[in-house]
Amino acid sequence: MATNKKAYLALTVTSVVWGTTWVASKMGVAHLPAFELASIRQFMGGSIYVVFFLFMGEKFPNKKQFAWLLPMAFLMFVSSNGIATYGLQFITSGLAALIAALYPLSVVLIERFYFKAIKITPQTLLGLFLGLLGILFIFYKDSLQMHGTHYLLGVGLSLFAMITWSVGSIIMSRNKINMNAYYSIGWQMLISAFTMGLITLISGNYVPLHEIPAKTWGILAYMVLGGSVLAFVSFIYSMKHLKPAIASLYAYINPIVAIWVGSLLLNEKMTLNNIIGTVSTLIGVYLVNKSLKNQKDPVEAIADADGM
Repeated sequence: MATNKKAYLALTVTSVVWGTTWVASKMGVAHLPAFELASIRQFMGGSIYVVFFLFMGEKFPNKKQFAWLLPMAFLMFVSSNGIATYGLQFITSGLAALIAALYPLSVVLIERFYFKAIKITPQTLLGLFLGLLGILFIFYKDSLQMHGTHYLLGVGLSLFAMITWSVGSIIMSRNKINMNAYYSIGWQMLISAFTMGLITLISGNYVPLHEIPAKTWGILAYMVLGGSVLAFVSFIYSMKHLKPAIASLYAYINPIVAIWVGSLLLNEKMTLNNIIGTVSTLIGVYLVNKSLKNQKDPVEAIADADGM
């Protein structure tokens, strides 16, 4: 019973912290260029993982492992996290989190039309329809009010980041390497950190480290210690001690947390249209996931320790 309570507590921590990291990222890009913010975040998070596993006796990756880590770092962190962070400058944290939650739908389409591995059932079709309808509903209503290309750019970047995360998840699930998965993530974070840091330096759009406000360092500390460490450990614990259907609920709670916290801390408007669109999208994602559980070759999309 005590273990069960701890598992539900871990699920709550995962849901709340990963949901709020979207809001934290939104706050961060108000004070720091997006790629610099993402670079520092991934460097700090990656360093924690790599140092820990090296201390535990893991060896440095060999050439073959590095050849695999490099493209995965680009897909999972440079593109997905870096570009998603950049897109946050133009849209609300809640909408960004909701778009990221669409990745199971993207995985289904890629698996079906590229690998021919998934059967599209009526339930899958309904889920795809509701998921996309929800996003289109929010997008259409918001775009009428906000006008301007920046909003469209933010949505487009978020969608692109979500798709690259889906592609990376499929590649990771179908091409295993002889390496601890979490140690691998640490190296991917470090590689992406140096890549995004180089992009930042070349662009000339950066803030010297000594000029970064204390508030921004606090935001970074929360995203790293909370999103990359505490929430990730909690996620693993909940997956081990709860049924998968229950442990996966975090994916549906994250966007809701991001929307509510964003409305409280960032004054992001929560309209009836947003609520209807959010509910439609999350129901759609749920139906798609449910339709895949009885199939032989579904890809289990890998969860983002940082809320993407």
